[in-house]
Amino acid sequence: MINLTTNSLYRAGASALTLWLATFGAQAAIIEVREGERIQDAVNQAAPGDEILVYPGLYSETVYVDKDDITLRGVVEGGNWPHLDGNKQLNDAILYSGNGFSVEWFKITHYKGNAIMGQAGNNFSIRNNWVIDSGVYGIFPEFGENGLIENNILSGIEDAAIYVGMSDYIDVRNNQVFDSVAGIEIENSRHVLVEGNLAKNNTGGILVFITPGLPIKSSYDAIIRRNFVLDNNTPNFGIPGSLVSQIPAGSGIIVMSGDEVIIEDNVITGNNNAGIIITSQDFVTAIATDTGSDPNPDAVQIRDNVMFNNGASPEGEMKLLMLTKFSTTGPDILAYQGATAAERGSCISRRNAYRAHGVDDWANCDSPTIRATDAIAGREPSDSTRAIATKMLSEPAAPRVINDDASGAEIVYQGICAGCHAYNVRLIGPPTLAIQAQYGEDAGSIAAYIANPEKKRPDFPTMPPQDHLSEPMRQLVAKYMLTLTN
Repeated sequence: MINLTTNSLYRAGASALTLWLATFGAQAAIIEVREGERIQDAVNQAAPGDEILVYPGLYSETVYVDKDDITLRGVVEGGNWPHLDGNKQLNDAILYSGNGFSVEWFKITHYKGNAIMGQAGNNFSIRNNWVIDSGVYGIFPEFGENGLIENNILSGIEDAAIYVGMSDYIDVRNNQVFDSVAGIEIENSRHVLVEGNLAKNNTGGILVFITPGLPIKSSYDAIIRRNFVLDNNTPNFGIPGSLVSQIPAGSGIIVMSGDEVIIEDNVITGNNNAGIIITSQDFVTAIATDTGSDPNPDAVQIRDNVMFNNGASPEGEMKLLMLTKFSTTGPDILAYQGATAAERGSCISRRNAYRAHGVDDWANCDSPTIRATDAIAGREPSDSTRAIATKMLSEPAAPRVINDDASGAEIVYQGICAGCHAYNVRLIGPPTLAIQAQYGEDAGSIAAYIANPEKKRPDFPTMPPQDHLSEPMRQLVAKYMLTLTN
């Protein structure tokens, strides 16, 4: 049951915003938008520091915010929300590339691509939104630094409800994600806290991945703590051939190649394939040829989780693997492929409390050696994360500046294009390597396609237009794409 209480959600986490909201200045204006008016017109009118209040009503548009320090706030009155509906015609509800962007209290439904997507903006806040059936991604900050994703409810997403891509210093707190392929996915990101979320009835509950072929080659320092990961048994309805379509139903938490991931104090139950899977890149892709990316997970810690009723009906490769163990049920915890070796530096606490496979060589998290490592790192011995309140920065990150030059094109590629195109692995769009083979040195044709794409491949969804980019920038991004080698 969805139960959003305006006052309680508004209070929760508000202190985390104070650092940059306080810098907006005393001269900020409030711009009001009511049903029948366009939100984009208010954005066009706004100056940095302004707050846009959107009143209840139905709005069918794509809102693009490329200015710094803009707050987009819905007004909920008597249970009525400002409602962005794409009618399955529009691709995106809200796109932002500005720094210091805040969006909250919107209902977003029936888009084809994304509900809220960040395109390289730093110091963002995405709170208290209600997202249903928004296409490929729900909340998707890409290549951002220092952000908060809190108290959102999302369902019916065909890739990831919350997808943190190539980002740093991010808190994902107190969200509800259900009936999607991936509930929460942390991909090629660093310094992330995933805490207090409910991930229920997805294909996979919470994922920490390193995807090969992306510009950022690592994913490390993630805390997965105090979440409820329940009954994630929804059949996979991801786009056929995409990376996420390979996730087996019934998977609670998957760490694929991620390093320094701590899974602590979670309740993980009712996931029919397995509760926790720690594995290498070939778990969901046969291509692990990115020489800049280590395909194996290192220094994973599994500490003090409550786990029961997992593995009731394993499927596919998991079922075959468990049969080799003379078992017809899946495990609470599985370390698999490149995750089993002692030299990987992983540890587990209360090993005998779970049905676990592949962790025989893992250290005991409560051993004197691990405690000494904690002390060296400045943590409380045998209590490694409980004193950590946030992964966000104590001061705002430096704003990203995107100019129409080669360095700006690199940022745009990382903040927009790499969300769907890895170099040699299929994501939502074709690999960059395939695009290079198709276009050769014809950057002009790619630039034209970016602005006005059409469906060319029956096995890929239609690319959304990126016509908010200037013509010179589209040309620069196309040239940059053609120079990539990994």
